[in-house]
Amino acid sequence: MQTEKKRDRYISFDNIDCYKDAANVLDAIYELFEKEPESKNSFWERFDTYIPKNYHEILAKENEKDILYHICSNVFYISDLFEEYDFEKGITLLDTVEMDCC
Repeated sequence: MQTEKKRDRYISFDNIDCYKDAANVLDAIYELFEKEPESKNSFWERFDTYIPKNYHEILAKENEKDILYHICSNVFYISDLFEEYDFEKGITLLDTVEMDCC
């Protein structure tokens, strides 16, 4: 009789650098803001207040959620932003982090 293995879904994050992937999405967001300044509306200004300026080294502001949390909890808004401006690089990076880490 074969026993069913208990799955631990979190083990699937082994060897995936989710924080690097989240930082790549942030890089793409900020790149889009530079290319298309009108894309940064009040929502994104507020979003930006939660992200540490040196997010590649510090993953979260003190007493705040980390960058992966902010990317994953705003996937639909980020996707909409990238699609509205047809920013393929951002769409690809977001798809990666969403499928692998969120």
